[in-house]
Amino acid sequence: MCWECPSPKTCNAMRQDRRTVLAMLAAGCALPAHAAPTVFEDVFTLAREVEQLNTLLIAQHGKIIDARAFRGPDLNTPVNVKSVSKSLLSTLAGAAIERGEIPSLDSPVAPYLKRVIPRRADRRAKSITVEHLLAMQSGLTPFAGRTYGAWVSGKHWIYEAYEAPMLADPGTTRLYSTANTHILGVALATAAGKSLLELANERVGDPLDISFPPWTRDPQGNYLGGNDMHISPIGMFRYGEAYRTNGTWQDETLTSPGWIEICWQPRTMADVPEHRYGLTWFLWDTNGVRVNYARGYGGQMIYVVPERALTVVMTSNPGRPAPINGHLKTLHALVSGAILPIAQREMT
Repeated sequence: MCWECPSPKTCNAMRQDRRTVLAMLAAGCALPAHAAPTVFEDVFTLAREVEQLNTLLIAQHGKIIDARAFRGPDLNTPVNVKSVSKSLLSTLAGAAIERGEIPSLDSPVAPYLKRVIPRRADRRAKSITVEHLLAMQSGLTPFAGRTYGAWVSGKHWIYEAYEAPMLADPGTTRLYSTANTHILGVALATAAGKSLLELANERVGDPLDISFPPWTRDPQGNYLGGNDMHISPIGMFRYGEAYRTNGTWQDETLTSPGWIEICWQPRTMADVPEHRYGLTWFLWDTNGVRVNYARGYGGQMIYVVPERALTVVMTSNPGRPAPINGHLKTLHALVSGAILPIAQREMT
C-alpha cells in the first residue's frame, strides 16, 4: 500500500475500477497482486483500458511471456515508431564508427555534408560532432514539437537547420531536435556511400531478420534521420532484446557491448523529471532499478531492463501526443507500478 491509499481494504476496492487503478499507478501506488491465468494478466487487463495504447509485449529472459494488440495493426505489422528511429539511428552511428567509415564520436560531421552548410552559418557549426548530435547538444535551433512542421515544410532541411541561429555552444546544452539526427543520418549515408534505408536494412534489419520499408525523405532525397521509420512490435522486441544481451540477437551481432555502454551513459537531464538522457536513449532509475528506453511521439516505447532480464514494447496511436503528465506518465506507471514488481518476483 502506498501513502495515498488510506487502507488495504480501500486499495483492494479500487482494483475494481481499472481507470482508478491506472491513476493509482501514475501517482506511484503499487498494483495489488491476485491470482491470474498468466503472470502478467493483470497488467494486460489494465493496459487494455488505456485508450491510446495499441500493443503491449512483455519478454523476460529472452522469452515473450505475453504480447497483445488491443487495437490497430497486429504485432507483426510495421508501424511508425516516430522518434524511436533516433535510437535505431544511433545503432547505425555505432556501426559506422566500428567500420571506420567515421573515425570516432568526436569527429565533426561537416566534412560529410557535401558543402550544404551555409557560408553565413555560425562559425561554431563546423565543430559539431557525431556525439553532439546523438546527445542533442549541437547547439542548433531545435526543430521538434511545434517547430517540426515548419521545418519539414522547407526546401532544404539541413541548410535551414544550419541557417537558423545557434542557441548554445556545441556540447553544452540539451536541445532536443530531429534536425540533429537528420544531419547525422545524411552524414552516415555519405560516409558509407549508401542510402540510410540500405544501411538500416543491412546493419539493423539483417541481424534481426526484419525489413524496413521506405520512409519519409527530404526534398533532396535523403531518408529522414531520426523519425518516421516503421518496425513491428516483434521487431522492436528483437532490437531491445539485442541491447539487453550485449548486442546480439540469436547469435547475430547487431552492435557491440561497448557501444551500448556508451549510449546508456547519462549525459544530460531529460524532459521527464528525474530521467536522464544518453545518446538517443532515455535513462530512468526507479526503485533502485535502471530502465533504459527508446521513446517516440505518441507513446512508442522500447524499455530494456537488464537487472530484471526484461524487455517491454509498447506502441500507441501515432497521431496523438503523449504528454509527460498524461499518456507517457501512464505508460511509465505500468512499467514501474505493475510490470517491474512482477518481473522481480519472477527473478526469484
